Amino acid sequence: MAVGRSVAAERGAWVVFEDEAGQSMTPPRARTWGRIGQTSVVRVRGRGSGRVSMAGMTCYRPGERSRLIYAVREYRGRKDEPKGFGSRDFRDLVVRAHAQLGGPIVLVCDNLRLHLTAGIREFIDANEEWLTVFQLPAYAPDLNPQEGIWSLVKRDIGNLAADLGQITRVVKRRLKKIQYRPDLVDSCLTGTGLTFD
Repeated sequence: MAVGRSVAAERGAWVVFEDEAGQSMTPPRARTWGRIGQTSVVRVRGRGSGRVSMAGMTCYRPGERSRLIYAVREYRGRKDEPKGFGSRDFRDLVVRAHAQLGGPIVLVCDNLRLHLTAGIREFIDANEEWLTVFQLPAYAPDLNPQEGIWSLVKRDIGNLAADLGQITRVVKRRLKKIQYRPDLVDSCLTGTGLTFD
């Protein structure tokens, strides 16, 4: 991360951490306690198809208010409907971040296959005057502050939502609230142990 930080300092760039997440109607499987000889039954409402996909960017630059930029997509299981975010969506989100931040970007993302496609590589090469990309090591979600944002968004969401539309509304409302709380975005960076000096 020190290399990315020095590149950002040289260019006066924003350091932007990107990640994707999702929330489905199907609850995760879990273990529970029960009385001996009696099988515990946990009733779940709202089980069905569908998924809410999210892509987000936490943006930091010394002397500036931290920012959160995101996109949300609903998948209802229809034919020819994309299940999640594709390379075009990722590219559009990066371009939107560049426009909103008004400066160069040092993008830090994970090793998701989407980030390694030829089309994304061409996009990065074509925009190298304002875009520099670094990839996190494999299996290092603890270094990405965007993971903290997902944790805040998904907290108790399974208990609140009865249908996919309601999950989408809750996700969008929580992301919007976090956008107006730069202290929460900063706390997610603090939780990683990374700093900007």
